[in-house]
Amino acid sequence: MTQLPAAQTAQKKPSDGGRALYGGKGTRRITVRDIAAAKERGEKWPMLTAYDAMTASVFDEAGIPVMLVGDSAGNCHLGYETTVPVTLDEMTMLSAAVVRGTSRALIVGDLPFGSYQEGPVQALRSATRLVKEAGVQAVKLEGGERSHDQIRLLVESGIPVMAHIGLTPQSVNAMGYRVQGRGEEAAQQLLRDAKAVQDAGAFAVVLELVPAELAAEVTRVLHIPTVGIGAGPETDAQVLVWTDMLGLTGGRVPKFVKQYANLREVMGDAVKAFANEVVGGAFPQEENSVH
Repeated sequence: MTQLPAAQTAQKKPSDGGRALYGGKGTRRITVRDIAAAKERGEKWPMLTAYDAMTASVFDEAGIPVMLVGDSAGNCHLGYETTVPVTLDEMTMLSAAVVRGTSRALIVGDLPFGSYQEGPVQALRSATRLVKEAGVQAVKLEGGERSHDQIRLLVESGIPVMAHIGLTPQSVNAMGYRVQGRGEEAAQQLLRDAKAVQDAGAFAVVLELVPAELAAEVTRVLHIPTVGIGAGPETDAQVLVWTDMLGLTGGRVPKFVKQYANLREVMGDAVKAFANEVVGGAFPQEENSVH
């Protein structure tokens, strides 16, 4: 019997029994227990951001197992310069749309800046809105040791939490956009942050803009999955902002982004073709007219 190349064998293995997060079978929603099981199996998985029902439905049909309704919507869709101005009302609306557009993916809603920093009670109130009004299955919040108490209360109240350490964009005014965890002291703090969110009960943790070697060490130390963005190849999962990944974002994109398409060019060409046909009288034709 012909042997498959090792790379192809690795791709086929996760679909065993329909358990795999990506490539698996089943119609129910993926849960945080499925995420934990993937870590035990050593299975890597992809995560994308999503901000509307139609785009989310495409990702769901493609098998993306986890979607983050990120406050990155502020930059990508709402026209803000940073994520800081994004409101809980906006996140609730966007999250509800993504939930409505999906049937299998685990949907994680971001808690925006100012919706949890006051303390655990405010965090619970905000997270409850995303769960009850938007229908998300989990929430994400930024911060390591400083967010320990918020995470613990949410988890104790039955709300799964994805933590986020390293570069935390909501703190851009304090830290700027730069790699986190460089140097011994900074690396030790990041490790403390990672252990703190695990101790508080987070089911996964995003590592953003962290040196690859440090992200690999965090992944080895923790029993919960790590989700990398600009954190090298050794994390348990990888996430990208979908408008970066599909080339819709204009201008310069971060070094860690790989663009798998150029939707900005495709959409621009289509819009110009439509406009030219309207101006030239080529659209609509008889087949585009109603009688």
